[in-house]
Amino acid sequence: MSSSLDVDQFYETVIEKYNRHINPSLARLMSFAGFGAEIRAEGCYIYDHEDRKFLDMLGGYGVFTLGHRHPKVVEAVKTQLDKMPLSGRAFFSPVAADLAEKISEITPGNLDFVFFCNSGTEAVEAGLKLAKGASGRSKIVSTHNAFHGKTLGALSTIGKEKYRKPFAPLIPGVSFVEFGNLEEAIREIDSTTACMIIEPIQGEGGINIPPDGYLTGLKAACAKHGAFLIADEVQTGLGRTGKMFGGDHDGAAPDLMPLAKAIGGGVMPLGCLVGTSEIWEATFGKNPLIHSSTFGGNPLACAAGIAALEVIADDGLVEKSRILGERLLLGMKQIHKNHSDLICDVRGRGLMVGVEFSLDEVSELVVPQLLKRGVCVAYALNNPRVLRFEPPLIISEKQIDFALEAFESSVSETSELLATLV
Repeated sequence: MSSSLDVDQFYETVIEKYNRHINPSLARLMSFAGFGAEIRAEGCYIYDHEDRKFLDMLGGYGVFTLGHRHPKVVEAVKTQLDKMPLSGRAFFSPVAADLAEKISEITPGNLDFVFFCNSGTEAVEAGLKLAKGASGRSKIVSTHNAFHGKTLGALSTIGKEKYRKPFAPLIPGVSFVEFGNLEEAIREIDSTTACMIIEPIQGEGGINIPPDGYLTGLKAACAKHGAFLIADEVQTGLGRTGKMFGGDHDGAAPDLMPLAKAIGGGVMPLGCLVGTSEIWEATFGKNPLIHSSTFGGNPLACAAGIAALEVIADDGLVEKSRILGERLLLGMKQIHKNHSDLICDVRGRGLMVGVEFSLDEVSELVVPQLLKRGVCVAYALNNPRVLRFEPPLIISEKQIDFALEAFESSVSETSELLATLV
């Protein structure tokens, strides 16, 4: 921008267009928090319209596992762009076949088949649909505070009434149990159950971690009654928690696994559902077109996915997530000790950490303080008291320390601000 006036005019124009054509309420919320207009991004940083640099500790809610514009992923997409961007849909796609093979090699248990789509909620929709089709049943068990997407089917399984109620009636036959309570889930899963859908760690619910043995117990309960376990790894998958998949901490091998976010390498939208031959034969075996997606598995997205999996493996990002996650968690726990009047809990696995405040709306005050210090974060949708930290797995120790320093000073200033209001 050539001048501060030009910068201000540009920003106001963007907000005006949001108000007139996108979402006025969202525009007000983002403006209040201090978010600018994103212009470019590189690695672990986002740059706004004033060319201010922000360390991305949110990571697009899990999208930017490899950071922004990872060169290997960008190059793979550019190369594919010169060959064939989108599928003609009538021929075999070698790129989709290669990616499906790579996914089947890294997923646990007998998850050998892949359905490609474009997002996490589409992957969840496919999982719910195939579970019902393969089982011939309709009952679905989910958990309170769960988040699985906002399309009508996925929305039916969200464990927060404020999102479901305006769009009722939704899919019938969905029941909710307490997350982490295995006994309650076992009582609810029965011979009428098609599936139970679970996040290995609740993301939007506030980075909630279940007790050991929870996921394997759910799998056993489902198997006992001929139901299927859907492990929603959209946010926890591909190294985020310090293991390749969130369920790996429990040794759980689900029947269906929705993936998205990180699998596109931070460059292309990509989602998929991974499942067993039993489910594929019971659904696609009867009708190979029983579920489909026009843009699912397109060559550009699949090229990005192949490159992303290669980078995760070659650069040891799963182990790096574990090690750096311990550094981040330890630092946050120290800040918790220093500010126990405002912070009531710190929890997480790998580079998926939540900080819970003891008072409502404190997180909404801390976010702009962090932005002022050059760090981008957000609070959990289902629990706004929790700030979530999900940076790229390529983040450095120095960058984590910078984020910790910024967070502590942000909490301190927020505490001082609150003291003046008492």
